[in-house]
Amino acid sequence: MRITQANATQMVVILYEMTLQYLADAEQAAEDAQFLEAVRKTRGCINELLNSLHREYSPATELSKLYLYCIRRLAAKAGRTALQDIRKVIAPLCDAYRQIQDQNPSGPVMNNSQTVYAGLTYGRNQLTENMADQGSNRGMLV
Repeated sequence: MRITQANATQMVVILYEMTLQYLADAEQAAEDAQFLEAVRKTRGCINELLNSLHREYSPATELSKLYLYCIRRLAAKAGRTALQDIRKVIAPLCDAYRQIQDQNPSGPVMNNSQTVYAGLTYGRNQLTENMADQGSNRGMLV
């Protein structure tokens, strides 16, 4: 639900948070397969951040260099030190975007998504979600 209601800046924050979570997963991985999967997901998030840059604005070049640095660190047999270096790059960017996310006046990036209303109803301490607009035309418009 958070993703369907997010504006462009909030989507960037979500991608940063996902990246940080995958880094944490990689750091805590007990097996090589888990570690490699977490690194792959981290790389996917950083690639998405890189591809979503609006190159016509000035910070895009600097952000691009930071993202490419992170991708190179992941590609070079990422170890715990590399993961910590990437965290040092991504965490401050996440904090900065978190501070400005509410200044973006644009609406949600996703249009035509299902509306979900959540609240405490019909019981003590029980969350009930009510999904409205159950039309067959949800998601992508064709």
